[in-house]
Amino acid sequence: MSILVLGIGNPIMSDDGVGAKVIQLLQSLYIFPSEVILLDGGTMGIDLLPKLEGVERLILVDAVDTGKTPGTLVLLSGNEIPLANGTKVSPHQIELKDLLTVAELLGSLPAEIVLCGIQPAFTGLGTELSPAVSAQIGHLANEVLLQLSRWGIRQEMTPKK
Repeated sequence: MSILVLGIGNPIMSDDGVGAKVIQLLQSLYIFPSEVILLDGGTMGIDLLPKLEGVERLILVDAVDTGKTPGTLVLLSGNEIPLANGTKVSPHQIELKDLLTVAELLGSLPAEIVLCGIQPAFTGLGTELSPAVSAQIGHLANEVLLQLSRWGIRQEMTPKK
């Protein structure tokens, strides 16, 4: 089994950089088994296609605009992820839609996809997360860990010393 935890976002657009921050936090705290790959995908879009080859399960981590209170966690899976319909929730939706559509056409779309996101407060120029989003980074990272646990990975993660 191959699992990719993919952080999406632009680190110079304030809360839009939340995906990278969560990936960095997880990498700093845990050693993951070889079947789990953590990747800061930034704003690479369709260029991430080779990274999906052989991936069976995908966790996307991103800023997700659902109109809720900033800092609200958003968890979506399967058909709940509005990447292919008219509802735009992520600043990277076009790139994600293209990426996942091409992956499906090539037969390399992961069988399971989960989106662990957070409602941004601000996505303008800036390298710092807003206070509302920053306060929830640990909770968002825990949601990623919970999803990995649901897939049987929890017991294999080792905290770094």
